[in-house]
Amino acid sequence: MVARRTIDETYEEAARRLGRVTAVEAWEALQAGAVLVDTRSPDQQKAQGFVPGAVHHPLSVLAWRLDPDCPTSNEKVPLDTEIMLICREGFSSVFAALQLRDLGFSRVTDVIGGVDAWKRAGLPVLRQADDSPLDFDQAVSG
Repeated sequence: MVARRTIDETYEEAARRLGRVTAVEAWEALQAGAVLVDTRSPDQQKAQGFVPGAVHHPLSVLAWRLDPDCPTSNEKVPLDTEIMLICREGFSSVFAALQLRDLGFSRVTDVIGGVDAWKRAGLPVLRQADDSPLDFDQAVSG
């Protein structure tokens, strides 16, 4: 029999295992070539805004889209790629990152606080997916 743990206990353990990053660290890693995957639903993206440079794979299809052995039409990334997941508040991305680790992605983590933290840090967010993003200096100063 498996001992019962609450979702909060499970989340805390998962978060400890990941080596999570702040929104600013994620932005800097993205600029240096890391892959940022936005796991929010299309409705959440429209409501909160789009993260420039992020690839969009909703949670419901994330593992299939990234697994290099799963045939899909999207481009696959190598298992040693630095991948950061971002969700709305930084909760579901924790569990999704662990799922990707189970698939063999060795350098996957998530953004603490999600898009909410991204916006609080003054990082660029687009009103539409095809808007022009601000650069980091404009985002922080403006």
